[in-house]
Amino acid sequence: MDGNGRWARAHGKERTAGHLEGAKAVACVVEECCRLAIPYLTLYCLSLENWKRPRQEIDFLMLLLQKYLHEQRPRIMEQNIRLAVIGRREGLPAEVQAAIAENVAATSENRGLTLCLAINYGSRAEILDAARALAEAVREGRLAPAQIDEAAFASQLYTAGMPDPDLLIRTAGEMRLSNFLLWQISYAELWVTPRYWPEFDAPLFHEALRDYARRERRFGGLGKETDDSA
Repeated sequence: MDGNGRWARAHGKERTAGHLEGAKAVACVVEECCRLAIPYLTLYCLSLENWKRPRQEIDFLMLLLQKYLHEQRPRIMEQNIRLAVIGRREGLPAEVQAAIAENVAATSENRGLTLCLAINYGSRAEILDAARALAEAVREGRLAPAQIDEAAFASQLYTAGMPDPDLLIRTAGEMRLSNFLLWQISYAELWVTPRYWPEFDAPLFHEALRDYARRERRFGGLGKETDDSA
């Protein structure tokens, strides 16, 4: 969700105003996913690298996250949303960890949209954690090296039990992956818009979905046109 700060600067506002406006875009996209019966939505909220930002901004983001989890819970329950969080929770303030645990538990039986928040997340760290878990299983004799395949590796990722993403949307014209779900997005379709995240609304979301629907996903195989003419 890129461009909160740049949106704020373009409007002569503080960066915090951009994050507040970005939270409105989150609510809009979540609502639209529920309306369209999209089963999974993952939002990259805070990366491991984001801790390099000014302390004041980080503190504001932590407060904003707690506020979102508290204020949106009635709506989340009403919409039957299941909340999931990926990332290293132990690196977050205790009150944020408590808010996350409370909301994850409260929504665990919901069967609508799975809203996955990537908080204090980095894909390389995720892959390292998975590798360590597998190495420990081998060391303890619970797993043979020959048993480590893609399924075994995926089972140790933070996203275990979730399907791989079909579509990766980047705002603010960013043309890089930024250490996000590197294993999981191997075959995801990419869609980039120059508009900042606070400007991301339902019509723009629909534009991304329509573009995705027009694409032919071959997963390394031949296209339909080639198959039909063979």
